[in-house]
Amino acid sequence: MSSGTAVQSPRVALFATCANDVMFPDTPKAVVQILERLGCTVVFPEKQTCCGQPFANSGYFTESVPLVRNYVDTFGPYDYIVGPSGSCVGAVRHQHEMLAEHGGDAGLARAAHEVAGRTYDISEFLVDVLGVTDVGAFFPHKVTYHPTCHSMRIAHVGDKPMRLLSAVRGITILDLEDADRCCGFGGTFAMKNPDVSVAMAGDKARHVADTGAEYLVAGDNLCLLNITGVLNRQHAGVKPIHLAQILASTEEEHV
Repeated sequence: MSSGTAVQSPRVALFATCANDVMFPDTPKAVVQILERLGCTVVFPEKQTCCGQPFANSGYFTESVPLVRNYVDTFGPYDYIVGPSGSCVGAVRHQHEMLAEHGGDAGLARAAHEVAGRTYDISEFLVDVLGVTDVGAFFPHKVTYHPTCHSMRIAHVGDKPMRLLSAVRGITILDLEDADRCCGFGGTFAMKNPDVSVAMAGDKARHVADTGAEYLVAGDNLCLLNITGVLNRQHAGVKPIHLAQILASTEEEHV
């Protein structure tokens, strides 16, 4: 158990994120498995959509405001909002209030600030809210962990993902050289600066392959997608996996 204050049978709204919903649905499903295993009631608000980060990062502040309003309206009724993406959670907490203020809507800005305070990355929610580091997972493989930029620098999840991984039975965690270096994705950065992005991804992929890991684990699937693209072209044999999918894995699945 961690030092966090445990909450009994919380009702949690799943913030799946648009990228996971479209391309990586197994990840939000894994979040549901973990939370229900730990006694949470999980609901999926169907009106959720993009958090607006791609618009805001590209300078379309005014166009982002309706997405902020939709997030507030959709998730406002829930005490806890949990997502499997430090990037999107970080955007909600770092950008939404600012975007609403830019749009001149003080009421929306206050609401965005309040709802953002109830929005958590899955690793934060498990450790800080539920007070758990051992979620009963079993994953008998060698892995290396990439701490994605937005999860560390925007969402500030700290060492929580590693604490959760360290409690997984059967796992072997291998150190990753320059783990805190960006993989080069950065959302629109990869499109605006493709040559630099490819070089950064190449460095990251090389360090991953050098570990001898079977799996590369991270808390953001788009960063995994970026790094794995290089690994696959190099036939490195390292498979990507989201943190939530490891935490959802049980011994029965490996019998």
